[in-house]
Amino acid sequence: MSEMFRVLLLGGTTEARRLAGLLHGEPLHGLAIHVTTSLAGRVARPVLPPGDVRIGGFGGAEGLARHLRAHHVDAVIDATHPFAATISRNAALAAADAHVPLLALRRPSWVPAEGDDWHTVGSLAGAAEALTALRARRVFLTTGRMGLAAFAGLDEPWFLVRSVDAPEPPYPARMETILDRGPFTLDGERELLRRHRIDTVVTKDSGGAATAPKLTAAREAGVPVVVVRRPPAPEGVCVAATPDEAVRWVRQLGG
Repeated sequence: MSEMFRVLLLGGTTEARRLAGLLHGEPLHGLAIHVTTSLAGRVARPVLPPGDVRIGGFGGAEGLARHLRAHHVDAVIDATHPFAATISRNAALAAADAHVPLLALRRPSWVPAEGDDWHTVGSLAGAAEALTALRARRVFLTTGRMGLAAFAGLDEPWFLVRSVDAPEPPYPARMETILDRGPFTLDGERELLRRHRIDTVVTKDSGGAATAPKLTAAREAGVPVVVVRRPPAPEGVCVAATPDEAVRWVRQLGG
């Protein structure tokens, strides 16, 4: 091990930015923790975390394994979005190949509260089918710009789409886009549902507080919510629920 304890943080989430700030430059049994955050580059103007940042892919699991070996990485933390299944799978394969410890940082799933009208599905295609079954007419679609093709074949509903960057086709023909980034407030979500006369909300089970107010607003308004179930973390990968837990994991490695 070198004079640096090198952590590769696969980021892009609020938790990843907080974890980078907690770890960057901190002493670890006489070593300085050096954090490099890797961003996929799908957002045009990402919020950059402390420490070094690299943007772009690695070339799959094999490319990531080569990177881990070439840069003498001591630990990998997968703090990507809970739905970034391909990246998480590649991280697990690469870490095993390069014999580097891997932790998945996953914010807890949302849990329905009394009064919620949730319809849980396994995919975006399942969400589109649920909208037809619910006879939805004015849909608040908050699944991100990358999965809009699943709803492109629906002609009846009107969609309000919120994303950080402008979506590209294919997407629904009857659609209005709001470009915005969380966190969002409860008052703001209430007003959005009211102003646009939303009768159905579609969301991924992203977890966390930044986008949760829409669920409360929907419950208060009696609006059903179609929730896309998140994929599980790769088998055998240790999981932490908070950045503080991830910090303890790193310190245990260094000890």
